[in-house]
Amino acid sequence: MTAENHDSFGLIAIAKQTRLAAMKLGVLSTAARNEAIKAIASALLSAQDEIIQANMIDCEAAAKEGIAKPLYKRLELDEHKLRDNIAGVKDIGKLPDPVGSVQIHRKLDSDLILKRVTCPLGVLGVIFEARPEAAIQIASLAIKSGNGVILKGGKEAIRSCEAIVKAIKQGLSQTTVDPDAVQLLTTREETLELLKLDKYVDLIIPRGSNSFVKFVQQNTSIAVLGHAEGICHLYIDQAADIDKAVNITVDAKTHYPAACNAIETLLVHQEIASSFLPQVAEALQKLKVELRGDTATQSILSKILPATETDWETEYSDLILSIKIVDSLPEAINHINEYGSKHTDAIITEDIEAAETFLSLVNAAGVYHNCSTRFADGFRYGFGAEVGISTQQIPPRGPVGLEGLVTYKYKMTGNGHIASSYTGENAKPFLHKDL
Repeated sequence: MTAENHDSFGLIAIAKQTRLAAMKLGVLSTAARNEAIKAIASALLSAQDEIIQANMIDCEAAAKEGIAKPLYKRLELDEHKLRDNIAGVKDIGKLPDPVGSVQIHRKLDSDLILKRVTCPLGVLGVIFEARPEAAIQIASLAIKSGNGVILKGGKEAIRSCEAIVKAIKQGLSQTTVDPDAVQLLTTREETLELLKLDKYVDLIIPRGSNSFVKFVQQNTSIAVLGHAEGICHLYIDQAADIDKAVNITVDAKTHYPAACNAIETLLVHQEIASSFLPQVAEALQKLKVELRGDTATQSILSKILPATETDWETEYSDLILSIKIVDSLPEAINHINEYGSKHTDAIITEDIEAAETFLSLVNAAGVYHNCSTRFADGFRYGFGAEVGISTQQIPPRGPVGLEGLVTYKYKMTGNGHIASSYTGENAKPFLHKDL
């Protein structure tokens, strides 16, 4: 069922249903879960006209309300984007099963065997703003990994999400997976109540603005996976190939500026600045990018706006780019580690030693050499899709796919063994032999 305007008791009932469905799902075979993924893809394809129509209505309503341009871009779900997402669902079905993998298989003693085996987390609570395709990606990853999921989309995407979840449930109804494994909430009040369901929900994944993610983190006792900001940097080293650097800069800023993996700050070594900056500025300004620079940058690009301290801390999610000239590789690394969000940062250089230094010392989930930060994406990594990107230090980190949605348990089998046999004066020794 789809949840609409439920009070806290109704939401608890839905969470219980989801947990029960997840328990059943978690013990299904790999083949059964893969069949469910195929059914989801087929149902989404059959419902594509309905989904696109619903999204058009959402977009029209959002435009009338004056939605910000970056959010509007995230809200749009055209035929091509939907097709790519359905392809991503199919790819998830082809991935190895993350459930039931034996990580440790060890003989502690004769007939005393220890295994560490991966298992589903349980129930995911995923709250996202304007991006309706997140419902497709997350529901598919949840089913594949044996998890139930409670989705809460933004109000601006409500019709799109309802059409998507309706199709997903129709697909699941043709399989052995209980459709209650996927639920949709639609009101702000339900978001607040969802954050209180620590008895039924095992992980909260927020996807949205910096302020939104911080709000979630501060208002729940449930574990939270996500990133608050996407302040990505591109550093142009003195040993950079200029043509390569220009092309990568343009892609990293303009390919999809609303994405969290688009660059917001460009750092340029002083030795290459006078030759590189005019070329990159011309290419970016042709694509309507507003440039802001520090004093040194303005001495080369006289017509651009000044950059302030606030610019180094800002995720624009728009066609705006701040530029800073640095004296050295260490200064670039220090700037990134001070102002970056630990998302994705890149260096352009033909100096392998400089590249290795950058990749080792920049503290981010993704560190790249001679390629665009726009590759920071679960689909591009071959994960099929992602539930989000994590910038925390502990795993999972970066784009989180199936491997981030399982935990593990220790399973031990004995034959009358007791712990006291292994302590005291005549203690038996452990074998600790890996099998």
